[in-house]
Amino acid sequence: MAPTSRFSFYPPGIHGPSVTFFQDSVQQEIDWDTQEKHFEFMIKHLHGIVLAGSSGESATLSVAEKGQMVKKAREVATRLGKPDFPITLGILAGCTRDILAQIEAGHQNGADFALVLVPAVFHWSMTSEAVLDFFKEIGDRSPLPIIIYNFPNLLSGIDVDAFMLEELGQHPNIYAVKLTCGGVGKATRVAAQFKPTQFTSLSGMSDWLVAALAAGSAGCISGVANIFPNVMMEIYSLYTSGKTDEAIALQKKLVQPELGIATSDVSGMKWITAQTRGYPENSVHCRRPIPRFVDQAKKDRAMRLVTPLIEVEEQLQKQAAQSSKSKQVNGH
Repeated sequence: MAPTSRFSFYPPGIHGPSVTFFQDSVQQEIDWDTQEKHFEFMIKHLHGIVLAGSSGESATLSVAEKGQMVKKAREVATRLGKPDFPITLGILAGCTRDILAQIEAGHQNGADFALVLVPAVFHWSMTSEAVLDFFKEIGDRSPLPIIIYNFPNLLSGIDVDAFMLEELGQHPNIYAVKLTCGGVGKATRVAAQFKPTQFTSLSGMSDWLVAALAAGSAGCISGVANIFPNVMMEIYSLYTSGKTDEAIALQKKLVQPELGIATSDVSGMKWITAQTRGYPENSVHCRRPIPRFVDQAKKDRAMRLVTPLIEVEEQLQKQAAQSSKSKQVNGH
């Protein structure tokens, strides 16, 4: 099946995987008021948004909810004057049939790409050949271009290695790979073997964004963008404009906050996001059975690591707002 996305390749830059906010109720339905506010924040400040990724608790969301997330994000983007804003939907299920059902729901509601994890419940059966066959079938049948999501720690060690990427990158409906494996060598090999408009890589963590760009990656998809989108955007802008030393200096400032966020789990990431954005704290709990982020020592540690960069983020956010306002005044 030929892709029907408005994009012929994955747009370079910083794509933020949004967290998902739930009501503090028995059924834990999505808190759409908070969710819409957060979509607006991310769409204003990033190159693209990823919905229902691992940061968005993909495994807990129904097909209908994923479709609703895409529809809401597209409505927000259109309202903000960005109707073509890149939206990627995270896809996770136990079988090929259900993965394709999620992709179709995303397609019907306005998604541009599908970020796909390998089904890993019976991980011992997913040999290299099985993984290759899986992605080829998804690529053949999907109405959206596929982004391979390589996250071995999440998938009981299943790794889409460099040899597999060399083969999968040739598929016309597989556009990129997100490397949440720290694979700088993989990024370099992908860049050496493919033009970025054919197949590219993206860093899955913010703390090696500069290294990923130096290796030839197109950008980054990291949950840190929920909290520090403008810092990540500035690193990308500095590096791509040739200001490498400045990009590296800002990258070093992001390392400790990334550690604080990454070691706080998804529940902690949502709590930090709520703290920095002023969202209601009763919306930050993950869907059960993931434990609540209530340990005060963990909260104190997270904020100790994150707080030093908050002022920088706020300054960059103001600069971005002023730049946007200036462009509007000048008619651009």
